Amino acid sequence: MSAPIKETEIWDAAEYDMIIDVRAPVEFADDHIPGAINLPVLSNEERVIIGTLYKHESPFIARKKGAALVARNIATHIDTVLHDKPTDFTPLIHCWRGGQRSHSFAQICSAIGWRSYVLKGGYKFYRRAVLAQLQTLPPTLNLIIIAGRTGSRKTDILTALAAKGAQVLDLEGLASHRGSLLGRVADTPQPSQRMFETAVNAELERFDQTKPVFVESESSRIGNVQLPAELWKQMTKAPKIPISAPREARAQYLLKGYAHLTEDITDLDKLIAGMTRRHGHERTSHWRSLIDANAWGELAYELLEAHYDPAYDTTLQRHQRPVLGEVTQTDCSDEALAKTVDAILNIQNASPLSHVG
Repeated sequence: MSAPIKETEIWDAAEYDMIIDVRAPVEFADDHIPGAINLPVLSNEERVIIGTLYKHESPFIARKKGAALVARNIATHIDTVLHDKPTDFTPLIHCWRGGQRSHSFAQICSAIGWRSYVLKGGYKFYRRAVLAQLQTLPPTLNLIIIAGRTGSRKTDILTALAAKGAQVLDLEGLASHRGSLLGRVADTPQPSQRMFETAVNAELERFDQTKPVFVESESSRIGNVQLPAELWKQMTKAPKIPISAPREARAQYLLKGYAHLTEDITDLDKLIAGMTRRHGHERTSHWRSLIDANAWGELAYELLEAHYDPAYDTTLQRHQRPVLGEVTQTDCSDEALAKTVDAILNIQNASPLSHVG
């Protein structure tokens, strides 16, 4: 006996045994519900074929060819990924709009006897909900900005705060980018804008709104992705805890954190070329000579002194955030970092601003 198919507006992975996204792999890669797996009823190539038939032949021919391809692909998924699922298996199935692709998959699952759910409105419904939450959630959060000049180990500080049980929003981790002009993470592509927004929303959903959320001071763009507008707005006026450290110590820390750039200087060359208009040919030619001489310490120090530190100072003037307290590090060692984290938690606990919702 066939099991019922129910339409639902709930996509919480905890409610189902599996979330099955039946869209083509290219659609899934662009964005998908957290925890979903991709069991496409049409491959990327097949999707193009059907679209071409629909446009240049006829809708009937396209539907007939599509039905054959869909049936074969669903059969493959049942014989492989789903072959060991028990009688009480409960999947949530969705496509782009909650139409033919998801219902075709759900009908076969139902015929097997699995109680199946179809997401009403499909991915488009989910996407609208994410965009709505990215507007409503940020104002409810108690954000605290960890600020500081380049090289002051802000990302490491966030990691250490999280290890102590603090709520942390790691935007650079979600963006797969370290934020600066040299922040590209080797062998790790950035997510699409939609996938980034999905990941940010999932993080915002999990936060306890009665407790602070620590987030690193960022620009509105991290690499190729843009911060959600309302989140960025809240960050520009959230209270901050500035972290300071000597320039020499920060330069030495950067040499460790960006050691890969000295092995392949392609990104460094692009960076220096892009600075020519601002700093002039004489200075950028000097920096190129430091690269040629492998004078990495001197280069790091000069880039901080002439470029990154002044840029940070300009940003400070642009965003007049309230200051909860300041932390001065003697160096960028692990010992100094541990003391900084304790100081931040003490500042947060003592400040009335950090308890304002």
